[in-house]
Amino acid sequence: MASSADGAKTASQYIEHHLQNHQACLGPEGVLWSTEANPIACSGNFWALNIDSMFWTVVLGVTFCALFLKVAKSMTLENPGKLQAFVEVVYDFVATSVRETFHGDSKLIAPLALTIVCWIFLMNLMDLVPVDLIPEIAILLGIPYMKVVPSTDVNITFGLSLSIFALILFYSFKNKGAGGFIVGELMMNPLNPKELGMPKVFWPFVMAFNFVLELVALLAKPLSLSLRLFGNMYAGELMFILIALLFGSILISAIGPVFGVIGVILHIAWAIFHILVVTLQAYIFMMLTIVYLSQAHESH
Repeated sequence: MASSADGAKTASQYIEHHLQNHQACLGPEGVLWSTEANPIACSGNFWALNIDSMFWTVVLGVTFCALFLKVAKSMTLENPGKLQAFVEVVYDFVATSVRETFHGDSKLIAPLALTIVCWIFLMNLMDLVPVDLIPEIAILLGIPYMKVVPSTDVNITFGLSLSIFALILFYSFKNKGAGGFIVGELMMNPLNPKELGMPKVFWPFVMAFNFVLELVALLAKPLSLSLRLFGNMYAGELMFILIALLFGSILISAIGPVFGVIGVILHIAWAIFHILVVTLQAYIFMMLTIVYLSQAHESH
């Protein structure tokens, strides 16, 4: 809900405030920070860091590790608690997904998949926190901007997807060799001139054509991973902000109570629906990672 502190803001200013990252960058005169007077102090600076996104990403990652470590240390067969049961359900679900989808031999994939689905789920889950709560607390602490959903920051989603892309390249070269990956996979598919019986004089042209197509498909993997997650979560966050803006602005009018109730109902309804989006996006990112790494392990 729009708070009293934002009462003087216009609708566009309110939206811009909630979508603005708290940034720091290295300028000619030292470190620059985003301020209320100059929110885009780091705009266009290559060394700009979204401090809030990085902070919440690290906090949620540590939370995930601490939670699972606690369960691992206190695990019992005689009288398992609810937390242990929940963790076991998540673990079994991820293990089954890896077993059914991954066709290679690697001890990294299952832990990686578990980390991805839990970490992204926690990042997405921050979208259900009331949009004004943490930003208003941050303002009281002297921090003018605070985005609390790391997956609405394209830099975070690209960082995750580029890490997966690096693993795809690593395992592709490791399992297929440079020749098998570059020539056998990128240049001989989807049109294999040998299988099609083409004269060898045409092979270089067909292989070059294949390479362009396969390179685009390869580069599309991290792009689709990052933009799918970012786009869905950004749209969901924007919907919460618009509902909060509508509720807060109408609440002060003569018919405020009626529309206020409608605003609350809309907020709850969207939050319930968004739980599905939050979970589904984490699952999709995990499954695509497993599929891509499985393809990188296949020799044919």
